[in-house]
Amino acid sequence: MSTSASVTKALQHHLRRMSGRDPQETHRVASSLELLFDLTFATCFAFAATQLAHALAAGHYSTALIGFGFASFCICWAWTNFSWFASAYDTDDWIFRIATMVQMAGVLVLAIGLPRLFSSLEQGQHLDASVMVLGYVIMRVAMIFQWLRAAKQDPSRRRACITYAVSIAVAQLGWIALFFFPLSIDVTITLFFLWFLVEFAGPIFAERRDGGTPWHAEHISERYSLFAIIALGEGLVGTVAALSAEMEHVGWTLESNRPSNTSS
Repeated sequence: MSTSASVTKALQHHLRRMSGRDPQETHRVASSLELLFDLTFATCFAFAATQLAHALAAGHYSTALIGFGFASFCICWAWTNFSWFASAYDTDDWIFRIATMVQMAGVLVLAIGLPRLFSSLEQGQHLDASVMVLGYVIMRVAMIFQWLRAAKQDPSRRRACITYAVSIAVAQLGWIALFFFPLSIDVTITLFFLWFLVEFAGPIFAERRDGGTPWHAEHISERYSLFAIIALGEGLVGTVAALSAEMEHVGWTLESNRPSNTSS
């Protein structure tokens, strides 16, 4: 048997049919890959917290709230969609792992684009979210691939999977348009909400009208608990960073607050 044939056979051997997990599976816990996925999102939260701290220290409160809120929204929604998909269709084969790693790369690209987002908000002319949008689109395109694979290999839930894939794909066309056509901040934020509404509509229709997916209740509960802990931890990091930046900005030290000894 040739080497190429052996490699092909090995890859096929490690493939699993994405027919849906058992929603009643006992002792289902988060996988190592899911925990690594959460770690990349924690890194992105750290970037966002750092930008929030610098904006607050500079007195740019609206920039801080809008930028951090938008970044957190993108991060949380991408994480949520993946977690529910993995709860229903995690095969843990090499295709699933590669697609998940592509999403990890996407969230890191999103994190790299956060400084440009905050900087453009401070300038107030147009919103420069090009790098951030690129990272978000990378994550969502990988998710489209995952849903289409599930649609092909799980005929009984094909309609729901297609609904997920179509809603994500339509929204990404809107994000890509924003990537090529820089608009004013007000118009861009309005379109952001519009594209997110399109993405929100997908899960609603898929789960309520098209039969839903076999997600695991206990697994989802654990995933949200772990993510909440990560988010709280990054919130503490952001708080410390904000206090540190403010102390450095005003020049606060222990010596400056120590009462001076004056002779009588």
